Amino acid sequence: MSSFWETQSSNGWKFLPCSTYHGGVTATTGRTKAALATEAWRAILDLGTRHRGRFMGVLREFGLTPGDFRALVTLDAETPRPIGSLAQAWDCDASNATWVVDRLEQRQLVERRQVPADRRVKAIALTPLGIKTKLRVLDALHEPPAEFLSLDRTTLEQLRDTLAKLAATEWWAASAQARASAVRGRSPRPS
Repeated sequence: MSSFWETQSSNGWKFLPCSTYHGGVTATTGRTKAALATEAWRAILDLGTRHRGRFMGVLREFGLTPGDFRALVTLDAETPRPIGSLAQAWDCDASNATWVVDRLEQRQLVERRQVPADRRVKAIALTPLGIKTKLRVLDALHEPPAEFLSLDRTTLEQLRDTLAKLAATEWWAASAQARASAVRGRSPRPS
């Protein structure tokens, strides 16, 4: 397999192969923990990069852009969020967030609701169609690619368990807390 690094060419972006990962088995003798971690992280990023086309294809099937998808997975029906909060979570300015919300509202995937505490503020929530669309998109994206289906059960269990360990680390929890705090507009609490 190859590692792919994105570089800019004269006509846009392309991926250049860089040999770093050899057939799924790499010698670990004498390698530092940092080097092994770099190799593992690179393999995860490479996998994501190789499946970008699949991801984009699923979004196209539903008539969504990456920004639309980000909005759908950020929103729910029970907790409406003001545009300013969404802009902060999406790392964009409020006019861009408004533009995405306007497009999704035209498709009846989101709705603007009045905030009882401040009638001047409108908060955004998913509609029943938005919830259904979000679930259908996630179901399609969660379908495993052929490479995963070709792995034996033991390897899949090890992969699942290893990724679960990563998700349970302090770093992962701290980054999730930082993202949630950014959405609320304040600094993360110290642990």
